[in-house]
Amino acid sequence: MIIEETIPQALANERLDRIVALILDVSRADAAVLVEAGGASIDGQSGVSGKTRLTLGQVVSVDPSFLPVAPRPAPDATLPLDVVYFDDDVIVVNKRAGVVVHPGAGNNEGTLVNALLAQFPEIADVGEVIRPGIVHRLDVGTSGLLVVARSNTAYANLTEALSRHEVEREYIALAWGAFDSPTGVIEASIGRDHRDPLRMAVVREGKWARTHFAVEETFNIPAALTRLRCTLETGRTHQIRVHLLAVGHPVVGDATYGGAKSALVAPRPMLHATRLKFVHPVSGVTMEFVAEIPDDMREILSQCGNKAVD
Repeated sequence: MIIEETIPQALANERLDRIVALILDVSRADAAVLVEAGGASIDGQSGVSGKTRLTLGQVVSVDPSFLPVAPRPAPDATLPLDVVYFDDDVIVVNKRAGVVVHPGAGNNEGTLVNALLAQFPEIADVGEVIRPGIVHRLDVGTSGLLVVARSNTAYANLTEALSRHEVEREYIALAWGAFDSPTGVIEASIGRDHRDPLRMAVVREGKWARTHFAVEETFNIPAALTRLRCTLETGRTHQIRVHLLAVGHPVVGDATYGGAKSALVAPRPMLHATRLKFVHPVSGVTMEFVAEIPDDMREILSQCGNKAVD
């Protein structure tokens, strides 16, 4: 499958090998190998150098099959794994904060995939080699529910359901500030940050994204804070974190997107995937799961309260 990317302002004047590394979420060394092997082209022209710097609007085409063959992730039975549900086709897990979902650039061990392979070795042949069974992800700092495919039929059907926005994903977030409305929709395209391509941001040339939110509780101790329930209509990288920052309410503890403040110090972004609902990819039965907020988030919320306003 060829992947094409039109160079946004955020990646203008970056080297081709770095851009390939960002597109494929691989190491710079593996990206350089791909380019050297002829796995990338610029505006349809092959035989390009990894040192080539690109300009705004150029189109990069990348063929992931030219990547060096990555070793299969190894099972690791020592890693904790909270399995909420499983059958012959799907596995639903409650991911701990701090756990990377699958191996990637410079991170081949200690992931959720390594733990899954120890308990469900058959997923090694489902989906992509480096991320077997994985159909959607949670950020490393986000806790909560995600569904994993245990069969190739389930993988294909879940991937399609996600692309059609048919999988319901609901999150609890603690955000800075008070919202003007008890409910709302944030609709803004997300792409690479013009100032830092390792971050995402609301940008005109980004991919369409929509987040629904509902205020669950407000606090004024130790500062103005809001507990929200957020529902994803799309699933862009860092979507909730970027959208809440864009409307002036970054997630508490989110150092990447403006949420790390001294008034309330949190160990990670206070974001938890609390509800997951989908149609079973084989049986057609509607399934719904709920995961209560974890202890670290509960501890932060215990520090929030209200005092009477004169």
